[in-house]
Amino acid sequence: MMNNKIQLPDGLGIRLANTSDNAFIEQLFNSTRQFLDLADAETDYLNMVKSHQLQLQTESYGQQSPDAMTFIIDKQGTSIGRMVLDFGKNIVHIIDIALIVDARGKGYGKSIIQAVQHIALKQSLPLGLTVDVRNLKARQLYASLGFQLAEAHDIYQFLLWYPTANRIQV
Repeated sequence: MMNNKIQLPDGLGIRLANTSDNAFIEQLFNSTRQFLDLADAETDYLNMVKSHQLQLQTESYGQQSPDAMTFIIDKQGTSIGRMVLDFGKNIVHIIDIALIVDARGKGYGKSIIQAVQHIALKQSLPLGLTVDVRNLKARQLYASLGFQLAEAHDIYQFLLWYPTANRIQV
């Protein structure tokens, strides 16, 4: 770890988020809510709705996983994403992972998840995450990384990956 940042292949890095990252986190969150921009409403109102949703999400994560940590994902020093991780006694849980639009579909998410799998492997803990059932690309990625369906619900699935030394390449 250099400068409190974990260096990964391809110029990727992960570091703990701090208050100076709040503007980036809000911008990133807004980029995942582009569907709201299609609504017939004033821009100020839509921005207020997005801001409120981010606040609710942050509070919800804090209530459900009070020990979770927020990380910033960067590519060669430029912030490209955020990941919220909870290192529990019996599981490592990716609560949320999001990348900016320009960073999607380039394999960065795969690299980040493989790094978290490596951490889970070192701790001999399963890795869990939740995925929207409509997000076929993400579900395919998770399946290719060895995640298995643990719980199915109407709008989301909870997936688990179990550590085995011969499955992971970082």
